[in-house]
Amino acid sequence: MDYSSTLNLPKTDFPMKANLAQREPEIQKFWADLGLYRRLLEKPAPKGLFILHDGPPYSNGDIHIGTALQNKVPKDIIVRYRSMCGYRAPYVPGWDNHGMPIENNVTKEFQKAKKKPTKLELRQRCREYAAHFVNVQRQQFMRLGINGDWENPYLTMSPEFEARIVAVFGELVQGGYIYRGLRPI
Repeated sequence: MDYSSTLNLPKTDFPMKANLAQREPEIQKFWADLGLYRRLLEKPAPKGLFILHDGPPYSNGDIHIGTALQNKVPKDIIVRYRSMCGYRAPYVPGWDNHGMPIENNVTKEFQKAKKKPTKLELRQRCREYAAHFVNVQRQQFMRLGINGDWENPYLTMSPEFEARIVAVFGELVQGGYIYRGLRPI
């Protein structure tokens, strides 16, 4: 016996299968063509400017659940909310391109190849490795639908960024905030 005619089931035009493998590129193209991030920045901002400073993830591999759900997604929600509340809320993503995670991964590559790199070779390979994963992570974050100025991120390995760090460090030294002590911590 067929009971389907006795049920009050909702009617919808939505397909029963999402077909995400086919639909995802279409959705991404729609968002890119719409230029949502640019449009949000162009709209009037009667409440002024809201800046959310992004503590960047390491560019040392694919994103993981912590990078996405504890870092980028909450920031995206906050920035979008502030934008809807009348603020101009730019979001400039960034990456930490220095540090042990990147150096450890590159060192493992050299160990697998049974090669002992010079300091220059190690630094160059770390830079290449970090740049590669900046691009990988950028694409992954964009696939998650996170809004931002993805064409102009800040990278801690850029010469301008490194020069600014040295300049600020110099200011701290001149101000007497940096000193050599017996037990500084």
